[in-house]
Amino acid sequence: MSEAFRRTREVASASSRRVFVAVVATTLASQFFRASTSALGPELMRDLSLSPQGLGLANAAFFVSLTAAQIPIGMLFDRFGPRRVVALLTVFTVIGAALHALARSEALFVLARFLVGLGCAGSFMAAVVLCVRWYAGRNFSTMLARVFALSGLGYLLAGSPWAALADRIGWRQAFAISTVFAAVIGYMFFALARDHPGDAPAARPQTFLDIVSGFREVWKTAGLVPILAMHFVSYAAFLTVFGVWAGPYLNDVYGFDPVARGNVLVVMAAAQIIATLGFGPLDRFLPRRMIVIAAATIGIAALAVLILVPHPSTEIAVLMLIVFSAVTSFGVVNVADANSRFAAHIAGRGATAVNLFQVVGTSVLPILSGMVIGWFPVGAEGRPEIAYRAAFATIAASLAIGLAAYGFLYPKASVPRPASDAAREVTE
Repeated sequence: MSEAFRRTREVASASSRRVFVAVVATTLASQFFRASTSALGPELMRDLSLSPQGLGLANAAFFVSLTAAQIPIGMLFDRFGPRRVVALLTVFTVIGAALHALARSEALFVLARFLVGLGCAGSFMAAVVLCVRWYAGRNFSTMLARVFALSGLGYLLAGSPWAALADRIGWRQAFAISTVFAAVIGYMFFALARDHPGDAPAARPQTFLDIVSGFREVWKTAGLVPILAMHFVSYAAFLTVFGVWAGPYLNDVYGFDPVARGNVLVVMAAAQIIATLGFGPLDRFLPRRMIVIAAATIGIAALAVLILVPHPSTEIAVLMLIVFSAVTSFGVVNVADANSRFAAHIAGRGATAVNLFQVVGTSVLPILSGMVIGWFPVGAEGRPEIAYRAAFATIAASLAIGLAAYGFLYPKASVPRPASDAAREVTE
């Protein structure tokens, strides 16, 4: 009997490891594709005759489709399970990646980004659902944190390795290779992931009325509004700088080539990953409100240097980009705070609501900042520094508005943290 039990545990452990590999792979791919245009921004704008607004719109299209798909994908997960749904969504990622390589116009490039966003829309939701099912209890938060930390390697991959590949063989050929990468990841997920440990039954599909009723209760949660106001801009600010404008800024203002830009992006991504791991334990010792206000203030100050100091030295500019990337990872604290307020029966819909605010912000801010940069004429060496200072001012202003709403509206009284709080520290 003990031997049979031991073998059963070994099988379960091997299966859980395969599930872990599957969710890491698909979330890593999602992070890679969302940042894959940053290091190549100047080349894309040149070869596709993209305006700054067009580049901002293309990157926002990724998040528009990702946002629109969240609730439908959640319903599909309930009915068919993450394994089949994510594998099917990979088809859109492959098509979108191929369109990146084939695009000859702004419209087609925007469509490519839209399709890739749709293909990646279920990746992090699948990670959450599968970690809940496979690592329930004390292991949940630990395993989910590992998944999210390892997924950040996708940002690193989208930095200097991706820039070096594109520089060597051309960005179109590089995106062609990324179609194979997407297909392999989709196949790996389908082959390794399992929706439930053992023969556990699938969750009961929810009706539309169930969903609406749950969301109505979410919006009535005390103290949620100021948290969502801050969450709307925190990750959006990071990704707009990192994923859209850092590359063009370093190219036009400092003359960085693709590999040099990629190297900076790798360090920015590493700073984001390390800081994210640090912010989690920090909120055990300091009030969440204090952490968020301090981090957002430092982020605004870092951008203020790039806004107010005319042509800072290369070292200062790069340092401010890295500092900004690190401190804007405080969004994980917002997520933990918001999810600690939801009753257990609406925890899933609460997490979806928090995630929606994040991805809507990442859809809006790239477009807005692109419009601002587009007001300035392009010269022989690209956009002038003042254009990027204006864009950074737009991003800093969005953070300041979110911070003001958060600081004034956030309830001063502490909120009790249920035992499941750590298991809900989830973000897209």
